[in-house]
Amino acid sequence: MSDQSPPPGWTPRDPDTPATPPAQQPSAHKPQEPQKLQKPSGERQSRRAANKAERNRKRTGRRRLVPTWRMVLGTVLLLALLVIGALVAGYLLVRIPPANAAATAQSNLYLYADGSQLARDGEVNRVNVPLSQIPRTVQEAVLAAEDRDFYSERAVDPKAMIRAAWNTATGKGTQSGSTITQQYVKNYYLGQEQTIKRKVKEFFIAIKLGREKSKDYILEGYLNTSYFGRNAYGIQAAAQAYYGKDVGKLTTAEGAYLATLLNSPSAFDVVAHPQSRTRALARWNYVLDGMVKKQWLPAAERTATQFPEPGKVRPAAGLSGQRGYLVEAIKDHIVERKILDEKTLAKGGYRITTTIDKRRQNAFVDAVDEKMADKLDPATRKADRVVRAGGVSIDPATGKVVAMYGGIDYTKQYVNNATRHDYQVASTFKPFVFAAAVENDSRTQDGRLITPNTVYNGDNKRRVVGTRTPYAPENEGQLSYGNITVNTATDLSVNAVFAQMVVDVGTAKVKKTAIDLGIPENTPNFVAGPAMALGTMQASVLDMTQAYATLADHGRYTPYTFVEKITKGSDSIPLPDRTPKQAVSREAADTTTSMLVSVVDNGTGTAALAAGHPAGGKTGTGELDRSAWFAAYTPDLVTVVSMMGQDPDTGALESLYGALGEARIGGGGYPARIWAQYTKTALEGSDPLDFDLELQPGAAPSPPPFVPGSPEPTPDEDTPQSPPPPSRPNRPNRPTPPDGDEDQGGRNQGQDTEGRTTEGDTTGGRSNEGATTGTTNGTTGTTGGTASGTTTGTTTGALGGVTGGRPRSRPPSEYLE
Repeated sequence: MSDQSPPPGWTPRDPDTPATPPAQQPSAHKPQEPQKLQKPSGERQSRRAANKAERNRKRTGRRRLVPTWRMVLGTVLLLALLVIGALVAGYLLVRIPPANAAATAQSNLYLYADGSQLARDGEVNRVNVPLSQIPRTVQEAVLAAEDRDFYSERAVDPKAMIRAAWNTATGKGTQSGSTITQQYVKNYYLGQEQTIKRKVKEFFIAIKLGREKSKDYILEGYLNTSYFGRNAYGIQAAAQAYYGKDVGKLTTAEGAYLATLLNSPSAFDVVAHPQSRTRALARWNYVLDGMVKKQWLPAAERTATQFPEPGKVRPAAGLSGQRGYLVEAIKDHIVERKILDEKTLAKGGYRITTTIDKRRQNAFVDAVDEKMADKLDPATRKADRVVRAGGVSIDPATGKVVAMYGGIDYTKQYVNNATRHDYQVASTFKPFVFAAAVENDSRTQDGRLITPNTVYNGDNKRRVVGTRTPYAPENEGQLSYGNITVNTATDLSVNAVFAQMVVDVGTAKVKKTAIDLGIPENTPNFVAGPAMALGTMQASVLDMTQAYATLADHGRYTPYTFVEKITKGSDSIPLPDRTPKQAVSREAADTTTSMLVSVVDNGTGTAALAAGHPAGGKTGTGELDRSAWFAAYTPDLVTVVSMMGQDPDTGALESLYGALGEARIGGGGYPARIWAQYTKTALEGSDPLDFDLELQPGAAPSPPPFVPGSPEPTPDEDTPQSPPPPSRPNRPNRPTPPDGDEDQGGRNQGQDTEGRTTEGDTTGGRSNEGATTGTTNGTTGTTGGTASGTTTGTTTGALGGVTGGRPRSRPPSEYLE
């Protein structure tokens, strides 16, 4: 019997499929709906669990470290609550404190190296005045300089605060972006410390002060507490210190200059630091332009405004003599090296132990007085009015400045001649050219290694070969020396030789070597060109002493310092690291030293023999005889002395012609004599040390053992009545042309003025008022006109007979460069 057909509405069932529960069977009375693909409840739960497990599985490893958006949002909200809570707590907890110690600031105490007192830097000068007594234009000048939106902005600038705090925390240096309110808080309630704690307090106190006090109250306080330099706190004290008048009488231009000082008080004092005049004028113009931009000053009045020259510095009586020069140099040293900022140092209370050796300091002053200052007679000789002197002495092994001569008296002549940067260094630069040649294994134009024995042509106005810059320097006296060795050219300071050598070495390489030795890269007129060999740059005496100290210490550079220790109460202020480094090779430094020893023994520096110690040095005389230098050293002491000409009334640089009854002043004269007396006294009690030199291959052998020279001649023998300035072909007398005059007398721009004269016949170099025989041997090739072969002292100069390149007329002590 066959199977019967299934009844209508009955769904066929697979034998392997479980029977549908009765409750789920469709009703026979309802029409069948299209079947939906539904998953059983148990299966859906299983799928959800599987999906969750899959999600968890996917966040294993590194993915589990990535926060979800819920976590990020929660963290942000939590941080926001914490910041708001901290701000509220800070505002409630930080109170406006009483005035800080600035109102009763102390003096700083400066000590010699032995602990005895050198000086105190004077009492604080402070006078408070109401805002109503300060001219409106002066107020606006300060706002233009420091905070142009003061009256419309909030008390704090959060962005600037965060930036400054971050820079301090990360060691990127200090940075200010503070409003005037914040600066007032720092001046009056807190201090100048660059710490995060101080900045946090400053932030909350400024907010409170801004809510509780008016803008006029805050501006008045700021103007009465700010430091303006010259030991003056407040706008009234500054008006008196710089212009000798009350604040109410200040002009707009004067107010703008005082506002300029707020940025960098001492650095922008154009009287105390004339080298900063360009920067100070730029800042002054910025202030005036800001006033115009804010419509506080009519443009026409701005155009007609002239810079108001401030008055002379009036130092405290306690800083007379050399003390003021020393204190100011030490302050500058501390501020420039960021040991303390200027305003913090000005608050006082610091005990500063210096490196100055009291005995050597006194010896330096005595040497200048006895060899130069006591012989000045301004009443009789007008030229004596312009004479200035500066000097620095450094221990090359430690870099410590042991003595410094800044001028006749700080209370009479406040510009420090040892640190100023407005005189050419002249031929004292030439050793750097040779040191660079040895350091770089430089060769002449025809391929010969440059050593002390290398022959160059020393003819007057010889065109320099190998440069696109037309340059034919004039030797002093227009003397031609023919073929001479580098050693002899150094003895005689022949311009033509070193102008060629600097091109042979490469001007950029020479500049780098000078910087490595210790010359600051930003030195005025430090231009890499052929003329740099003749010393056209304007380094300070201190800078030159640093560079020569590197040569003396076999090429090892140790940054100089004036400071041994700084303390305040029980706290010791950290000092910068001064780890020595090898700036140039010992071979380069020692070979240069060997030639400088020859300058003292045989050349223009023979007056230094009176020191009684082996020494090497170099003389130099600046353009138009405005400066005369002697830079020299023994193995254990480096000293540079310079004489300078400056009008005491106008401050203009002047020539030294006729000073001290001399037609001309050269580095081998008074500067070398001062050096000799000081060095003899400074090294008294110590045995003379010979130089321990390691020379480059091919250099001259070491100098013979040192034999102490005869005593220094008496003044009558040493300074005979000088003849008129030497005449020259087509030039009857030495004129005094204006700066940069290239047409008068054939002198090239920036050229060193050098001349050496002796009495008696000389062959081959050495002369001591008698005849000495020597030879100059040229071995190979030519350098831009240098003949090969042997030259035996037969060159004839343009002025009279010369044998071996030395003109005849005056004794060695009077060699001029």
